[in-house]
Amino acid sequence: MTDMSTRGAGLGRFDDEEEDLPVRALTRDEAQALRAKYPPVSPWRVIAVQAAIGGMVVAFAWWLSGSPSVVWSALYGVATAVVPGALMARGMTSRLSSVSPGASAVSVMWWSMVKIGVSVFMLMLAPKLVQPVSWPALLAALVLCMQVYWVALLWRGR
Repeated sequence: MTDMSTRGAGLGRFDDEEEDLPVRALTRDEAQALRAKYPPVSPWRVIAVQAAIGGMVVAFAWWLSGSPSVVWSALYGVATAVVPGALMARGMTSRLSSVSPGASAVSVMWWSMVKIGVSVFMLMLAPKLVQPVSWPALLAALVLCMQVYWVALLWRGR
């Protein structure tokens, strides 16, 4: 029987590979090259693209139906995606959220809860604010705007 206490409970063949890899800090030039190769995606760019897609969805709803209730419902669906996203982007780009890694982690959790809460609250208010509400138009606009997050992942590349 082998002694696994010295090997970290024998997690597999990667233990040996990790021991062989040197760990060192990047130089300034290496860090800049890495940032140039993999630029971060701005949350404000994602919000702007969501709003642009939302504008196209609302225009399409107007062209397709011509009904004011469908257009207002689609516009409200766009707002239900864009407004909470903008709140989260504002919170995540504040100075307070970038003080330390711990503060960043708490900030992500906090602003995610705020975003979900505002989205749910806006959906609950929809029947009161949009009369008569067209749920298919509202939800279609909301879903299409939310799909921009997948596009943002493609912007980053591999």
